[in-house]
Order: sequence, then structure tokens, then C-alpha cells
Amino acid sequence: MTQFSTTSTIPQFAQLTIQGEDAEKFLQGQLTCDVTKLGLSYQAAAIGNLKGRIEFGIWLKKQAEKQYDVVISADCAESLQNHLKKFGAFSKFETSAPTPIYPCVLADLPTFSHKDDHNTLDDTQAWMQCSIATGNYWIVAATQGEFQPQELRLHQRGGMDYDKGCYLGQEVIARIYFKSAPKAFLHYVTGAGDVPAAGEKLDKIQVVNTVTTAEGFEALVVARPEHLTDSELTVLDLPPALQADVARPK
Repeated sequence: MTQFSTTSTIPQFAQLTIQGEDAEKFLQGQLTCDVTKLGLSYQAAAIGNLKGRIEFGIWLKKQAEKQYDVVISADCAESLQNHLKKFGAFSKFETSAPTPIYPCVLADLPTFSHKDDHNTLDDTQAWMQCSIATGNYWIVAATQGEFQPQELRLHQRGGMDYDKGCYLGQEVIARIYFKSAPKAFLHYVTGAGDVPAAGEKLDKIQVVNTVTTAEGFEALVVARPEHLTDSELTVLDLPPALQADVARPK
């Protein structure tokens, strides 16, 4: 079995392949995105829990008919395997053992590669910086069950579909979307001093991901705008699509 380090602050990722007669139907009932609309690139998506919070943050790609590649933080891979085994016990599909996959930046976009020449600290650092600047968060073991998808602007990245039918946590997620809106949501910030860990709370601001810089750190955080105004953090612009109001358009 492939061994992953769980002590490093440098993120590591694993890929699992799900294939079989019921693969699409099963994933459609698990994921926030519409599996039938997947394109050729990795799509950010999530598997929620019954409280409507993200248990597994993933990237998904359809490789062939009835075959899907799932990328996840390596420290969540074993629990994802257990989840698939539990909920897919009566579905016809197979799940591969997790194998390493390497974060890198290609065409100015954060992505993943199986090529070992991308297994470098420079590639990973570039991926982290690009991901944080573009709102491409990653869920690790410390942040499982912490965030609601809309708080992380997943719906603004094509990772949620409100018309496809039921999936885990769908009732809670839909209620928030149609009847209210998150008061705290994803922001891109910079700060000085010690680099906070994923999941750490800076007063009323919760850290999603961080990367070290020469001046301190850059981070994705979930916070109310007024709490950021009162903090020592500097808010930077996310891409235009992620600057829109997180509430449902009227």
C-alpha cells in the first residue's frame, strides 16, 4: 500500500479511480456537482455530511465511460475509501487503492499530474500560491466537517448543482441557498507573523488554507466582512467570478 506522510505541512494528494456499471449513479447521489455534466478538466466538488457541511473536498474528472478519477488530500484518502465502501456496499463499482498525484500549475491554473517530475517543492509551492489566489481551497483532515459549501463559494466554481436531485446533505444545503445566505464566506487575505494552520481560528476568522510568503502568509479564510475589517489582515481580490454575492440571485 502506498504510504503518505501525515506530518508535513506541505500538502500531499491522492487519486482514487471509481469505475463500474453504477459508478455514475452512485457518485450522482453523493456529490454536490452534476456528474453528468463533467468536462475534460478536474472539477472541484464535495461530499457533504448530514449537517450539510463538507466532509470530503475533491476534484473529479471523467476519464472514460463508467470511470472517474477522484483527487483528495492524502490525509483524507483512507476515510474516503471507508465512506465509499459503506455507502456503495450495494452498488456495482470498484474503487482503486489511493496513489500519489502531484499538484502543479499548468497554463496558469492549479491542477494535478502523475508525472514524477512535478513531485517537487517548487511545483507544490506554486500550486499553493496559485490555488489560494484563485479560491481553489483544499479540505484536509483538520477541516473535514467545518465548512458549508456555499461558505467556500463552491457554487461559484461550478461545483454545486441545485437542480440535479438528492445527495448527502442536500436538504440543508438547499435550504441555506433558497431561504437564507451564509453570513461568513471565503476571502483571500494576507497577514504578518506566524503562519496559522488549516482550521485554526483567528478570533472570529477561520483559516481554510495558508501558504508562507516572504512577508508572512497568504490565506483563504471564512469570515464575516465586518470581522475582517476589524482584523489586522489585508483582504485581496479573488477572481471576478468569486467576488459575486454568495446569496442566491434574486
